[in-house]
Amino acid sequence: MRDTTLHAALDKVAADSPEVVVGFPAERIDLRLDTLSRDSARVAARFRDLGVGAGDRVGVLCTNEPDFLLVLFALSRLGACVCPLPLPTRADDGGYVAKAQSVLVDGGVRDVVVSRRLRRYGPFLDEVFQGVRRIPAEELLDLDAAVDGVDGDGVTADRDIILQYTSGSTANPKGVRLTHRNVQTCMQAIRTGIDLPQPGDRTAIWLPLFHDMGLFGTLTSILTGVSATVWQPAAFVKDPANWLREFADGGYTIAPLPNFGYDYLLRAVEAEEVTSYDLSRWRVAFNGAEPIAVDSVEAFLTHFAPAGFVQEAMMPVYGLAEATLAVTFPPLRRGPRAEWVDRASLSDEGVAVPVARDVPGARGLLSVGMPVLGMEVRVGDADGAPVPDRTVGEVQIRGGSVTEGYVDDEGAVTQPFTPDGWLRTGDLGYLADGELFVTGRSKEMIIIRGANFYPDDVESAVRNDPAVHRRRCVAFVDDRGDAERMVLVAETTADAGDHPALAARLRGVIRSATGLDDVHVVPVAPRSIPRTSSGKLQRLATRSLFR
Repeated sequence: MRDTTLHAALDKVAADSPEVVVGFPAERIDLRLDTLSRDSARVAARFRDLGVGAGDRVGVLCTNEPDFLLVLFALSRLGACVCPLPLPTRADDGGYVAKAQSVLVDGGVRDVVVSRRLRRYGPFLDEVFQGVRRIPAEELLDLDAAVDGVDGDGVTADRDIILQYTSGSTANPKGVRLTHRNVQTCMQAIRTGIDLPQPGDRTAIWLPLFHDMGLFGTLTSILTGVSATVWQPAAFVKDPANWLREFADGGYTIAPLPNFGYDYLLRAVEAEEVTSYDLSRWRVAFNGAEPIAVDSVEAFLTHFAPAGFVQEAMMPVYGLAEATLAVTFPPLRRGPRAEWVDRASLSDEGVAVPVARDVPGARGLLSVGMPVLGMEVRVGDADGAPVPDRTVGEVQIRGGSVTEGYVDDEGAVTQPFTPDGWLRTGDLGYLADGELFVTGRSKEMIIIRGANFYPDDVESAVRNDPAVHRRRCVAFVDDRGDAERMVLVAETTADAGDHPALAARLRGVIRSATGLDDVHVVPVAPRSIPRTSSGKLQRLATRSLFR
């Protein structure tokens, strides 16, 4: 499969299992794979008539609609590359225009397809896409006129197919080049890791298709011959309980969620309502795309056990756009594995010393498993040399799904690799018994009076405080002035007049949990903390607003 293009994989599964569908409830469309195969060939011909060809990068501004998949497979047939563009969020800080234009320039994107749902933003899009040809999706997808399709037989697997920009939750977005081979290798690793397909499998996705977890979760499912349903993200965020009802009643078996998604479900379904849901068929509950909290996972498992959800279904995983998606999975049907380590030893000495859970200063961490098929993982020091087990260092990876590097507007590639060819993730972690534990980001650690602190140490200390609205808080380093200090921004529904007392109390909680006694706490109103288009809280953007 590694040497197969995406459109060739689609054509094969469409011929073998034409009845497989990808459903879009918001559009009331069940798109059969044989229809997707046929229509994408005709869309490719329309792109060709517009002058789009091999090597071109085409932006796609699209919600979770059939348009996205039609454009993706059409460009695949031409040997062109799709650049999924994120959508502005309601909590956007006003910088979306600049960010979008930066992506277009950085990626050398000259054409952008705008989906039918988004055409109503015409004046706003005029500002965003200055100097770029805008192609309305309805023109491409008007298939009434007869056109000769494009089969894409001359396209090879080493062609770039996706320019995937990182989410920007902890750093400026970077354009990750992914080839057909990268994507096929990743999908095969996912299939192997969850034993896909099993009889009765159905996949549920609400993450955006322009997000790696949403996109490659969907592609892995349908290109394996497993039907999938793709909801609009708002369908989940606005009414998690209703989404879970549709998930349970539809007999879905696989769903990827970020950690905050499980928190949403936990809050949305009251204890007395849990038994009205049948979650016994949920066999793979991916938990990834952001730091995974032990207390979140444990609370979800306890809360939904009466609904038939088994802990063996929960799979805390680790991945990143530079690896297409998947890096490590735990063993299938094992369930989460947590361990508690001494917080001071972890941060100050970089050593994970196991301690009892109830010991003061214990920090809980979840294993994100072992390398997926075709992936290698090591933990290295500042020079890239491997470190012993239980020693914290940078997580470094290599494998067939790993990008060759980032792209810039001159078409050059920046290679974030060690001299011996391992990609530097920027994530910190340690290995124990062959399994990876992620502890934080290297750029976010703060050193105060010789002691090291992670932002997550501060966040986890107060995340469950009743005054913190929906566990939403971010910590970051403020390095202005003569000395660094840690800042915590926490959303709260408390009255503004109560904010000083709340800040003082949260500082005390943090001091007791971490020993850090100089934290600037900033209470803010709900929905004040910027989030990425996939829902992750953004430390970098929050720090910019704070400044």
